[in-house]
Amino acid sequence: MELILLRHGETEWSRAGRHTGRTDLPLTGHGEEQARALGPEVSRHRFDLVLVSPARRARETAEFAGIDPYEIEPDLWEWDYGGYEGITTAQIRETIPGWYIWRDGVVPGDPGHPGESVEHVGLRADRVIARTLAMMRTEHTEPGPTVGLVAHGHFLRILAARWLGLPAAHGRYLRLDTGTYSALGFEHGEHVILRWNAPVR
Repeated sequence: MELILLRHGETEWSRAGRHTGRTDLPLTGHGEEQARALGPEVSRHRFDLVLVSPARRARETAEFAGIDPYEIEPDLWEWDYGGYEGITTAQIRETIPGWYIWRDGVVPGDPGHPGESVEHVGLRADRVIARTLAMMRTEHTEPGPTVGLVAHGHFLRILAARWLGLPAAHGRYLRLDTGTYSALGFEHGEHVILRWNAPVR
């Protein structure tokens, strides 16, 4: 079994380094190019299931990459940054020197976007992992089911940490750029990273 992870292409906010949780932005022209460039990697796999974040940037990435069909999975939403939505790390550090999201977390936002702890995002990642592992136990395809996930940088970093059995905050060690693909799987029955932050050629 493999989990193929696609981080969505560039948006205006990702290019500027602004925290983009639940703000529903489209891809930039460059982001569309990044998504199309994922097409050859996508075509190498026969997916048994592809789950996509409800965010427009993720759906557009899936479609430009040629993924059809796919299923919307609400648990794949990006980290809810609460009051830090749309703000850069540099701006936050003007009032909180040394602030680091993986260590210091977020502050509450408006009632519709209260913000999440990294552990809460980890629980959502755990549900996605549990669903994929359940498929592995029920599918009998050879060499095993392949599942695609199209989502966001921080969320996929947290999911990879949880795949390895590490605390959600250990996603801090796994940089993930826009428009890249990664793969999680097994070695001798143990969870491993097969490929990480691979750029398209």
